[in-house]
Amino acid sequence: MLRQYELVERVKAYDPDADEMMLNRAYVYTVQKHGTQTRASGDPYFSHPVEVAGLMTDLKLDQETIITALLHDTVEDTLATIDDIERNFGGEVARLVDGVTKLSKIEQMPENDRAAENLRKFLLAMSEDIRVLLVKLGDRLHNMRTLHFISKEEKRQRIARETMDIYAPLAERVGMYEYMREMQLLAFEQLEPEGYATIMQRLEQIREQDGGQVDAIALDMKHALASAGLHVEVSGREKHPYSIWRKMAERHVSFEQVTDIMAFRIICEDVADCYRALGVLHTTWQFLPGRFKDYISTPKTNGYRSLHTSLLYGKSMRVEVQIRTREMHRLNEFGLAAHWAYKQGDRPDGQVGWLRDLIEIVDASHDAEELLEHTRLAIYQDRIFAFTPKGALFQLPKGSTAVDFAFAVHTDLGLQTVGAKINGRHMPLRTQLANGDVVEILKGSIADPQMSWLGFVVTGKARAAIRRAVRLKERAEIADIGHKLFDEIAVRVPAKIGKKALRAALARLEMDEEEDLYHAIGSARIDDRTVMEALVPGCTADMEEPEEWTGGSKSLSIRGLTPGVGYNLAECCHPVPGDRIVGLRVPGEGVEVHSIDCHRLAEGIASDWLDLSWGRHSMGAVGRMRVTLYDRPGTLAEMAGIFAKNKVNVKSLEQTQLDYPFSTYEIDLEVQDLAHLNRLLSAVRASDAVAQAERV
Repeated sequence: MLRQYELVERVKAYDPDADEMMLNRAYVYTVQKHGTQTRASGDPYFSHPVEVAGLMTDLKLDQETIITALLHDTVEDTLATIDDIERNFGGEVARLVDGVTKLSKIEQMPENDRAAENLRKFLLAMSEDIRVLLVKLGDRLHNMRTLHFISKEEKRQRIARETMDIYAPLAERVGMYEYMREMQLLAFEQLEPEGYATIMQRLEQIREQDGGQVDAIALDMKHALASAGLHVEVSGREKHPYSIWRKMAERHVSFEQVTDIMAFRIICEDVADCYRALGVLHTTWQFLPGRFKDYISTPKTNGYRSLHTSLLYGKSMRVEVQIRTREMHRLNEFGLAAHWAYKQGDRPDGQVGWLRDLIEIVDASHDAEELLEHTRLAIYQDRIFAFTPKGALFQLPKGSTAVDFAFAVHTDLGLQTVGAKINGRHMPLRTQLANGDVVEILKGSIADPQMSWLGFVVTGKARAAIRRAVRLKERAEIADIGHKLFDEIAVRVPAKIGKKALRAALARLEMDEEEDLYHAIGSARIDDRTVMEALVPGCTADMEEPEEWTGGSKSLSIRGLTPGVGYNLAECCHPVPGDRIVGLRVPGEGVEVHSIDCHRLAEGIASDWLDLSWGRHSMGAVGRMRVTLYDRPGTLAEMAGIFAKNKVNVKSLEQTQLDYPFSTYEIDLEVQDLAHLNRLLSAVRASDAVAQAERV
């Protein structure tokens, strides 16, 4: 563990103007506050924040970041408060500490909710100041280094999985490859212990059998480049164990079949030398087609710049080569942190494009599960490059479609997308993009994203925006149904309902907007009598309780038919009491009763129609509904529970389509009347298990 004077000396070595007294006070403060607390390793707890601060000095970060690292656990794990931090160390440090600190109330949340809320708070703080991320990554790296001291395997696995899914990708997205590689290696050891042990053993065997081959190849490359007048540094290394494991899993190959275990790095003086070195290598050894990437002219989103190529050395050995300048190498290893050196005057504010996308995902995500899913999608995928017709470049995950591209350009464009041209040709929206594609998005006049898009989009930003838009659309439809039901309720009260009465009713129901009331009525969260009483207090006192409906259609009657004439309710439109209906004479079969908007009516002629209406107190008929559920355990049971709660009898249920992640059913339901069916439809649409629901 770093001693107090050692930490101060490290900071003063690169920042002579640092406030030595403030650094000493922060060191003492964290030691005092953590007191006798210990870690799973048995070490004093304060050794952890001190080591995290040491990691920040390796990155040559400013003194506010070093102090934040020292104090980052005091609010969470001691009696210290943010106000105490601000009083002792200033507002900037307090803001940074608050960004890293978990909310104490989150600790009582379910696991997924807690992780999502921590991530939400962390991302929002990170958007204001990227130093929050740098401290958090240092915190997680040190925790991973001591993870083996935790006795509970389940806890070790959970922390390792979170590191692999969230923190290692975040380190990669800000270009901190050293942190990313170490986090992945430590998490890999916990998550796949057998795979880790096997690969490490095989790498050790290669080292023993190598006989200096790596050094020989590096020397050959250096001689070839020196002959061309290039002064470079060449180093060889084994590929990262987790990288080898992932390649084996993706390609379904054995360790022996992974041919490019060795990688070489060439450090040049300037950019021109990088391209000259590439030319020398390609003319000296055979270049493997399809394995060249130019990240100098087109950097990754995290600022990573380098030339990547693969060569065939000797008769069969494939080697990977990275070519970069010394400055590129520094920035590639420590990424955004390298820009935060204490003497930088133009420090980044953290509002890089991908981070803005993450914040948009935070705003759009509905629950913990969605937030974690969308965030993982946004930060952990290989990239491709696609262009707008005007030449603007966008980086997207592999497998992205035209819809993903539209949302990457702008959320509003994504929502209005109706078609796409890829390289000048009209193509389906689900078409996957390739490197270099030119994509033109065709947009409509209104936003109408489709739930089916979730079946093929891959970016977290697109998924979050589509889900949010569909939820808002469904809410508007539910509110529209509720508005119609409200008009029917308002007719039954003994007063004319104006704006004043409506405002008073909203106050009694503790609602802010008319839309809230309509949505509550439409989703069956409030009954008619409650609404009537809120509109005109006391008006329901003398009302008879509504007749209890127990199912069946014994009280169904039709007006407008000659007595004795038989009739059938049409199977094509399933009319229910409350629908406007007409009869269609069918030779030899009597009269078929249809709803007025049934498409089958067009098959008859006007003289065949009978103007019909429902008899008084008619109730009970079979309506049909088409429901699209998320195809996951429990959704069908949740829908059945909604039917039971609304006193609906299911007559038949048929699965009509399975298109992962959705499953569509057509359901015949015995309902009381149109109002009952509309309430049921609203209740179904309001369920998180339901993607879409409509009457058919």
